[in-house]
Amino acid sequence: MFKYLVNNGIRKNFGLISITIYLTIILGCIPNGKNDRPNILFIFSDDHAYKAISAYGSNRNTTPNIDRLANEGMIFNKCYVTNSICAPSRATILTGKYSHENGVLDNHTSAFDGNQQTFPKLLNKNGYQTAIVGKWHLKSTPTGFDYHNVLVGQGQYYNPDFLENGKMNKYYGYNTDVTTNIALDWMKNKRHEEKPFMMMLQYKAPHRQFTPNVTHAHKYKNEKIPEPNNLLDDYSNRASPAKNQKQSILNNMGVEDVKLKLPEPQRMKYHQKSVLKSSYKKSDEEYYNNQPEGDELVKWCYQRFIKDYIKCVDAIDENIGRVLEYLEESGLDENTIVIYSSDQSIFLGEHGWFDKRFMYEESFKMPFLIKWPNVIEPGSVNNYLTSNLDFAQTFLDIAGVAQPEDMQGKSFKNLLLGKNPSNWRKSVYYHYYEHGFHGVPRHEGVFDGRYKLINYYTLDEWELFDLENDPNEMNNVYNVKEYENILKEMKMKLHDKRTEYNVPENDYPPYY
Repeated sequence: MFKYLVNNGIRKNFGLISITIYLTIILGCIPNGKNDRPNILFIFSDDHAYKAISAYGSNRNTTPNIDRLANEGMIFNKCYVTNSICAPSRATILTGKYSHENGVLDNHTSAFDGNQQTFPKLLNKNGYQTAIVGKWHLKSTPTGFDYHNVLVGQGQYYNPDFLENGKMNKYYGYNTDVTTNIALDWMKNKRHEEKPFMMMLQYKAPHRQFTPNVTHAHKYKNEKIPEPNNLLDDYSNRASPAKNQKQSILNNMGVEDVKLKLPEPQRMKYHQKSVLKSSYKKSDEEYYNNQPEGDELVKWCYQRFIKDYIKCVDAIDENIGRVLEYLEESGLDENTIVIYSSDQSIFLGEHGWFDKRFMYEESFKMPFLIKWPNVIEPGSVNNYLTSNLDFAQTFLDIAGVAQPEDMQGKSFKNLLLGKNPSNWRKSVYYHYYEHGFHGVPRHEGVFDGRYKLINYYTLDEWELFDLENDPNEMNNVYNVKEYENILKEMKMKLHDKRTEYNVPENDYPPYY
């Protein structure tokens, strides 16, 4: 065929054709403004348990819009937090470093040092427009963002105050709705269309006090939400922290905290308070008519707590639906990566608890779902051990920005592409520092996907769990003879992880 073309006069044009093809290839590789690199929309909530997402098999609620990210992208089944509490998790995500390296060990003693390196700064220096909207919770002014509009402290569920690039503004409405409104306004009216963007859209919900929107106030009132099978845990065969904690639904959340006598909710208007109060009437009557005690009181408190909690989640899911709808209407969806995660999970009655902090699965495992159109195979499932330590480097890798050597995580971009690396990590390290609050002592540990070793080093107590045979972590096998070799291996893994991440031996801050 080639000879035929040459013999028919095409030879004289072959050089021109070759040059044309060459230029087409080269020009196709030159960045073409807003479309050459994907936008990154990182949607992040506070204390959203993976067990309250239907894509993770929730039997308590449904989350159709969050589930879309799994159906159209990838769900991570083994994504873990380095330190299960709000501020440290956020600091790790920004820096790609453990708490002892980024300076945020807990929620109380240290503000985030905004002068240090963060992935938003690096993206911003490399052509991305960066924005953060919603909960910040790091006791300092956000840096590395072209635009920030963040809640003051924990923020209020109703009629919240926001700091917009340092200027205080008061908004009317429910926090989750308001946060979404601000984010959509930025995407529609404030971003530079010729640049790719990275937005961190961060919701306050479903953090305690678990205050629902009035539009959801009466939802679930005639339903009984399923209880976890260890709601009435007696903490036998565990180390002492499980029994001595102060995050019990009954004893530490208490009847008052689950709104039996509803306090005046912060900043609510009269009609908002009226609707919310009326939604508890039926449950109040059940309590006063039956006067539950003991196990029955635990179950009554659980129902009040879990219904408010999943109502807060409902608001998040609806607002994520609004965001996805805008992306589709504007055409941004084709080149926008959408991620949903939370700063950690939380106990939803498992072990009788309502908070987080422990290295047990319910607070240690994070939800992580990601949609990357035309890149991630829809319906993909990832079972590699990943961590919030990896987020910064993954975002940089996706954007084509060099990953700093002092970051401690690892990009999982190749996992998103469906590759199966042979050299991926075999275990993850955890370290919780906030001694005393909710009665959970400091501890560290290592998890290899099956076995979990926890060291309560201030108490000289240990736990070892075999999650294949004990997924609810009810049976500490630390002193069981047949696990002797496993214990030795896990202690060596813990030692290796401490060495890998330069964890100080005795450089722990004083108790407070």
